[in-house]
Amino acid sequence: MLTKLFNRWKKKDPVIERNHAYFKEFNQERPLASYEFVVFDSELTGLNPKRDEIVSMGAVRIRDFRIVVSETYHQFVKPAKPLPKDSTLIHRITPEQIESAPKIEQVLKDFIEFCDGALIVGHYIDLDMAFINKVCSKQLGAPLGNPCIDTLRLAQVYREEKWGNYYDQFDYKVSFNLADLTKEYGLPEFPQHDALQDALQTAYLFLFLTKKLKQGGITTLKDLYLAGRSWRWLF
Repeated sequence: MLTKLFNRWKKKDPVIERNHAYFKEFNQERPLASYEFVVFDSELTGLNPKRDEIVSMGAVRIRDFRIVVSETYHQFVKPAKPLPKDSTLIHRITPEQIESAPKIEQVLKDFIEFCDGALIVGHYIDLDMAFINKVCSKQLGAPLGNPCIDTLRLAQVYREEKWGNYYDQFDYKVSFNLADLTKEYGLPEFPQHDALQDALQTAYLFLFLTKKLKQGGITTLKDLYLAGRSWRWLF
């Protein structure tokens, strides 16, 4: 309890102050193509933000609804605790690969600056942001202010829109797994469970879904927000 109170009153780092100032009066009425997006993914030691850690982060920028291949971010991160063997089986990151990697607090500001002025996109983004914001709050005094968009929720909205138009095509066994959606929509396929490759995979899915949803009348950031019916995260 005392730790939580201390973090609440902790002075914000200038990096997080600038981040919050940019999004303080953020305009959601502009066309979607006028925003910049950073598509983000992380590899983890487990799925519990309270005890697990980030071991790799990957991100790619989208500008003018195009993936900017020259603007990517990829960083291995050394966790405070030994790397669990079961997590290595999933993301294939070995203890040797991260032995000389920096700790998360050493690369956090670089990642925030990479995300400067952009909306953050991810597949099940709540999980990735829970880990990032835990560190941000501890090290910098507050979580990130970037609005976030979840491609999983976008896929649900798109599926619901299709069902609304073709009521006889309901399928309750659908999958919203990133790899399954990639195959379903015929998108380029990248190796799974690699932070940068998964970010690129998600970027293609995001562009596909937003272009499809634009045909259904979702053209501004506010339209996306209203479709998702969420407050903190857009989806």
